[in-house]
Amino acid sequence: MTEASTDTPTGEVSYGRRLTEIAAERPDAVDLIVVDREGNERAVTWRELETRANQIARALAARGVQSDDIVALALPSCVEHVFVTVAIWKLGATLLPLRHDLPAWEMDRMLALATPRVLVSDQHTAGCQVLTRADLAATDDLPGHALPDAVSDCVNLVASSGSTGFPKLIVTPSRGVVGGDAQQGSTKGVGPMRVLVLSPLYHVNGFAFAAPAMLEGGHVVILEKFDASRAVDLIRKHQITFTVMVPTMLQRVARLADLEPSDFASLHRIVYGGAKVPDWVVERWLALVDPSVFVFTYGSSEKVGLVMMTGAEWPSHPGAAGLPFDCELSIRDEAGTELPPGEIGEIHMRPTGPRRMFEYIGVPTPEPSADGYYTIGDVGWLDEDGYLYVTDRRTDMIVSGGANVFPAEVENALSEHPAVVDQVVVGVPDDEWGQRVHAILQVVDPHHPPTDDELRAFCKERLASYKTPKTFEVVERVPRTEAGKLNRNTLGTSRAEQI
Repeated sequence: MTEASTDTPTGEVSYGRRLTEIAAERPDAVDLIVVDREGNERAVTWRELETRANQIARALAARGVQSDDIVALALPSCVEHVFVTVAIWKLGATLLPLRHDLPAWEMDRMLALATPRVLVSDQHTAGCQVLTRADLAATDDLPGHALPDAVSDCVNLVASSGSTGFPKLIVTPSRGVVGGDAQQGSTKGVGPMRVLVLSPLYHVNGFAFAAPAMLEGGHVVILEKFDASRAVDLIRKHQITFTVMVPTMLQRVARLADLEPSDFASLHRIVYGGAKVPDWVVERWLALVDPSVFVFTYGSSEKVGLVMMTGAEWPSHPGAAGLPFDCELSIRDEAGTELPPGEIGEIHMRPTGPRRMFEYIGVPTPEPSADGYYTIGDVGWLDEDGYLYVTDRRTDMIVSGGANVFPAEVENALSEHPAVVDQVVVGVPDDEWGQRVHAILQVVDPHHPPTDDELRAFCKERLASYKTPKTFEVVERVPRTEAGKLNRNTLGTSRAEQI
């Protein structure tokens, strides 16, 4: 087998070479721990990581993988996921992380878009060469020494079906070199980190802070499946300094009893991103950690801009996502006219640093406006100080009786109810209202849930009457992915025939 080599510019250190260097410097050191669903910890030395990455890279190369080829990876958040990720980078190839539990039809259409050289999966076999975890285990007789240096010009793609349900791949420039990607504002100045990865590794909040953090000098603990109590235990046990949580995670930790600030004393930064987080959850967290440690962020996988602030700014700007970090903001109406502070419209961003020219595969790539602004369809408003408040996605908005209802606002109100564990609000087709506001709830005691009248009265104390859900539904579990994502449009359509 011929092993291809790609020269790197002077001064650049590829991910693959950095792994080899660290493994030579401290082969028996452990900076990767994977915690399974039962809480068992699997420690990985640098020697093992280097050896397994080289062996798996050789197996991928034998199947034709070369520099800049795409390798799709659809495994749970397990140690093999990390081995394969760094093996892909050893070859200078491009990682496409995918949900391992996608239904076959959805996996098929993602693979049809990506046309990967190889798919690593235990469940799917469609359309290309496949390696299973059993196949990966059988590579341990291959040579484990370092391969020639190689760098990918795009270390990973991001797969998304968005709110519309149409699949797309997001491509952004990101060279596979140490320090090659400009540090995000959420990690700038933190230095080497002790990272707890709580999101699944197919999600950007997972893979972006797993292997890259290690290769930048960090210590990484990966939790296979989120559990609120276990997350707190791991922060305390491993003296975690950095973690990222989506709103669902923040809410579930906030509901735990007997939490103390000492449980989180090691944290230098906890980053929140994703959907809007309820105010009561923020207030709870700001009582547990120094407000400067809690960081609000808003951005996108397209990386056209980042908005952020710390909890110290929350009291004067409650509900805000923050100020622009590396971009300019503009709120515009459907005609593209800029709106004044306080008015809700579509959020537009214009990069102020080096421009990242993202593109989509599968759907048309949006063009910037004439003055260089991009929008990905989110809705919000700016206050007089320039702070951004994210309302919702335009495609999630419910129009009920001619009035606009943003699901996030209703969900935040429902989240305050002590009997509610998780909540999602959708629009259901209705002959009278056009759409009616419908709440899907996971509750503490499903055998004795709060009544519809009780929930409706609770909401009316916090919301205008037209925003209050007209119908409620209690389910065993709100149908989110492990990354906390859901598709409200699909849920609303599916409920139309059931209720």
